[in-house]
This record gives sequence, structure tokens and C-alpha cells, in this order.
Amino acid sequence: MDTITAVLISVHVLISVALIGLVLLNSGKGGGLSDMLGGPGSSGNIGQTLAERNLGRITALVALLFAATTLSLFWFLD
Repeated sequence: MDTITAVLISVHVLISVALIGLVLLNSGKGGGLSDMLGGPGSSGNIGQTLAERNLGRITALVALLFAATTLSLFWFLD
């Protein structure tokens, strides 16, 4: 196994664990990060808080990194 492939697999595993954690932190139809922290968005009629918006952006970024490492692993392991 190449060194590049080993590093890429390690990065891919770390990104996938981070993505799982971030998805679990995001709010669904009910509670979420704002309800856990008791923020102002817990009343339900204010909308998304800044923490929820930033968490959504970070989750999207990590998802893009996950897709990039998946595609690069596809090319390197082929």
C-alpha cells in the first residue's frame, strides 16, 4: 500500500467520524443543538439560531470533503 493511499484512508476515516457526529448534532424536526443548549431558538417561533446555521455550513463542508476523499480513494485504489 502506498503512503499516499494510507494517509488518504486515515483522513477519510477521520472525516467520516466527524460527519457522523455533525449529522447527529444537527436538528431534525424537533430538538437539536439549540434545544440542548437552551438557546433562544428553543421556543420554536424564532427560526434558526446562528449556531444552527454555522453547524449546517460546517456539516456541508465536511460532507464535501467526504465526497472528495471518496472519489480520490476511488482513483488511487483503482
